[in-house]
Amino acid sequence: MNMQATNVMAPPAPKSLAGMQLPMAMMRDILLKTMFRMNLDLVTEIAKVICLPVPVTQELVDLARTQRLLEATGTLNANNGSEMGYQLTDAGKARALDAVAQSEYFGAMPVPLDVYREQVKRQSIRNIQVTRDQLTAAMGHLILPGELLDHLGPAVGSGRSILMYGPPGNGKSSISNGIRDALGDKIYVPRAIEYSGQVITVYDPIVHSAAEEDLDDPNSLRRTSGRFDTRYVLCERPTVITGGELSLSMLDLVYNPTARTYQAPLQLKATGGIFIVDDLGRQAEPPQALVNRWIVPLEENKDILALQSGEKFEVPFDTLVIFSTNFHPNEIFDKAALRRIFFKIKIDGPEQEDFLKIFAMVARKRKMPLDEASLVHLLKKKYPTIDNIYANYQPIFLIDQIIAICEFEGIPYQMNPDLVDRAWANMFVKEEKIVH
Repeated sequence: MNMQATNVMAPPAPKSLAGMQLPMAMMRDILLKTMFRMNLDLVTEIAKVICLPVPVTQELVDLARTQRLLEATGTLNANNGSEMGYQLTDAGKARALDAVAQSEYFGAMPVPLDVYREQVKRQSIRNIQVTRDQLTAAMGHLILPGELLDHLGPAVGSGRSILMYGPPGNGKSSISNGIRDALGDKIYVPRAIEYSGQVITVYDPIVHSAAEEDLDDPNSLRRTSGRFDTRYVLCERPTVITGGELSLSMLDLVYNPTARTYQAPLQLKATGGIFIVDDLGRQAEPPQALVNRWIVPLEENKDILALQSGEKFEVPFDTLVIFSTNFHPNEIFDKAALRRIFFKIKIDGPEQEDFLKIFAMVARKRKMPLDEASLVHLLKKKYPTIDNIYANYQPIFLIDQIIAICEFEGIPYQMNPDLVDRAWANMFVKEEKIVH
């Protein structure tokens, strides 16, 4: 079933308590803790905070009343028309304190893991179709050889793992970001999920950029409430970028002993999006160990996580993983690991012709006039000293150096062989022994 990028099906709002597949006691305790912690007394306010429709929230309030944990305050709130206020009874306060001691979590009701699994299928990264035009538009700021897009396109469209390798400074990171921009649609990210009575928070403002919702107009709010389950946040497809700091422990559930709740690991936060492992080979863990950790998720579309108790459980793994490295793959992986990474794409330095295109483009952007004698000097005198190996980062580096020199000398932006020599001297460090 292939959906076009933006038609992700929204998670339907819950219709009743019974249909929510969460333990009743857990829902009741989250209600009591939320009212207790935030001093709320109106069902409409509570509904907004626990992210349930008003009728379902009312059902929960009524349940707590039959258990003598809540009571009606008997006063209709003057500011809110005919809305009845509710407060915790003494038994309710005792229960709330007891519940807080077990887990500090309050606010949005979690989504049961099995219910979330269904939503992951509806918005899978593997349903996405990326066209050549979308990819070209997203990479527009990069000058890339045509055949590179021939390799990248099918890789991204398949939602399978990609390994990009090649010498440093040729835009592997920029290409990863371009892939992210090409996706361009939105998905629903749960604020928290529930498994085995434990709450795992997933939505993270650092990883997820929420789509702007028109919340100011009260009339529009009434129309949109009930449109989708507000326990989810509508977000851009997430992108998690890690580099040399990535360790295996970052891929485990994080337990907060004070709040007694869990936080989703990075790859679970990246569900429906992209996980970029940049600079593979610079982490403290050997690359082989990192890739071994991903093997089951990449092959079976599921990951195994563990609770504090040691109980292991499966979560969906629906992520496009992009590994990027400056090493040759054979140096850092065994054949079994390489076989499991679906697409291997070499990102090489540019040919001389592309190098000049990039140089001219950067010069134009930086308002630096090009000078033929300087270019000839660069190509005939300087590059032969490094075996004519060009890299995408070099034009920006050299031109920025020349700009810095011009500004220091108080002269208008210009290029000449002498300035090129001074800029070049900063690009490489001379091999020499430093005597201590």
